[in-house]
Amino acid sequence: MCSCEEPRRGWGRCAPSPMLLLLSLLLSAAPLGLRGEEARQVSLEVIPDPTGPPENLLHIRAVGSNSTLHYVWSSLGPPAVVLVATNTPHSALSVNWSLLLSPEPAGGLVVVPEDSVQFSSSLVFTRLFEFDSTNTSDEAAEPPGKPYPPYCLAEWSWNNVTDSLDPATLSATFRGHPIHDPTGAFANGSLAFRVQAFSGSGRPAQPPRLLHTADTCQLEVALVGAVPRGNRSLFRLEVATLGQGPNCPSMREQHSIDDEYAPAVFQLDQLLWGSLPSGFMQWRPVAFSQKQGGRESSLPCQVSPLYPTLAYLPQSPIVRAFFGSQNNFCAFNLTFGTSAGPGYWDQHYLSWSMLLGVGFPPMDALSPLVLGIMAVALGAPGLVLLAGGLFLLLGPKRYSEYQPIN
Repeated sequence: MCSCEEPRRGWGRCAPSPMLLLLSLLLSAAPLGLRGEEARQVSLEVIPDPTGPPENLLHIRAVGSNSTLHYVWSSLGPPAVVLVATNTPHSALSVNWSLLLSPEPAGGLVVVPEDSVQFSSSLVFTRLFEFDSTNTSDEAAEPPGKPYPPYCLAEWSWNNVTDSLDPATLSATFRGHPIHDPTGAFANGSLAFRVQAFSGSGRPAQPPRLLHTADTCQLEVALVGAVPRGNRSLFRLEVATLGQGPNCPSMREQHSIDDEYAPAVFQLDQLLWGSLPSGFMQWRPVAFSQKQGGRESSLPCQVSPLYPTLAYLPQSPIVRAFFGSQNNFCAFNLTFGTSAGPGYWDQHYLSWSMLLGVGFPPMDALSPLVLGIMAVALGAPGLVLLAGGLFLLLGPKRYSEYQPIN
């Protein structure tokens, strides 16, 4: 913000605030590929294997004036995404299918020119857990109920993502079900990963209405129609990521007094791969048990601390193809709902959304409604005092009825 009053010593007529100055310094010191862009040209392409059956490899390329973002989504193995930011608008993705589908896929995915890469990391969605919380009264209990055998997402069958590609909305959906489903829980159900890119800033119409920019991509995870194995089943999603060094990425919470876009949710959670600007994952700690999400169907989304892991993680071909033998994986869990309800058991529906991007995570400013309420709340007492003071000064004078003796 600028304060355009009288010139002050050492500054011009319009001096920037310290916060804006700090942000400007951070941006000027950041690598070109991580400074962010207001608009990008976005394209979606399902890359085919010329020698075999269709494989689900979706490449989202978001080109700015000085940088390019590459999101490579795939359901080869467990659902996963590789995010790459470069400092040129001319970088491209190269796929070697022979390597990618081999037991040693390192080098199967390359972004060229390789020296243009400013940031890269990945997310792998490894397992879906289910717990029966019928006899669990403590919402903080761990585990949150009787555990069932988890669903390993590497052992699922997925639709052909080409059929769901929508250039108008810049979106595509990976929809799957277990290959082995002895109980028939997913006979009429599915787990869907809907991916959407953006050419500019805005908000979706559906809650939690995360503010997105051209530097982000949105993922909505939806569990629909599956028959739960318990009467009051809670679900948990395990997510793995590559650290930028020996340590795990950091988690951060941000709080606000404004809940206009996500009623009764005053928190924003972030996973950061390094000091800003860098790569980030951002979400509100809320999920929904109805398709038309609202306060009455909102569920708390609890996130666990990150922990290093390697032994049991299913391998993602695209992550190994791009990062080679790197194995500094960390994982965390997202648990949706509590035994108190509402829950998945209401309508056999559960959805949760998050953003993935680079640069500085989008930040909500106070909405006009909240600013108006604050102005009224803070201004009304001042107006009352001012009116009272003016009345005392300028109001009619009252004189005593008694006359002085002299």
